[in-house]
Amino acid sequence: MIDPALFLKSLAMGLAVAAPMGPMSVILIRRTLAQGYAAGLSGGLGIAAADGFYGAVAAFGLTAISTALIEHQFWLRLVGGAFLVWLGLRIFFKESRQNGPMAGERGPGGGFFTMLGLTITNPMTILSFAAIFAGLGLVEPGSDHTTAITMTAGVFLGSLLWWIVLCGAVTLVRRRVTGGVMMWLNRIAGALITGFGIAALVGARHGPGS
Repeated sequence: MIDPALFLKSLAMGLAVAAPMGPMSVILIRRTLAQGYAAGLSGGLGIAAADGFYGAVAAFGLTAISTALIEHQFWLRLVGGAFLVWLGLRIFFKESRQNGPMAGERGPGGGFFTMLGLTITNPMTILSFAAIFAGLGLVEPGSDHTTAITMTAGVFLGSLLWWIVLCGAVTLVRRRVTGGVMMWLNRIAGALITGFGIAALVGARHGPGS
């Protein structure tokens, strides 16, 4: 039997993990402005899928997977950070036209897999979910699969709900963004994403396994 209270707590958890402003938010805002709601939401679905995956790893207690990802976090962060730097620079120097795929992407599917890959390269998300689950007493020894599935679904839908709202809000102002404004948004977004990438590279250099 699905526990509604547990589902709502997991939903709130997914929202809480997704909401803080970070590189994923900047990329999705820029992507929505450039290509529209559907393109932005496809990227949000990729992020939500990655959050759901990490939530499942924590909820099901898949120690082998979480340990392997954390042990290889140096390389994961290195790849993710390098891609963010590359993507940020491409966006920074992009022309001011509003429409067209983001650097390295072709169509909605490209956004999904790009954002899924970027989010997956942050294995510390597992520790965040594990700590929150434990702190709230949501994972108890002997918990059944229904409990874990409920938590995973809640995290996924909570994260997805945030991206639906964010992309919708950005879409409302999209038509007011002129080519000149878009040029400056590209500069700002590119600089921020590049900065996040450099921070990830520095974190990989000084993190465990470096």
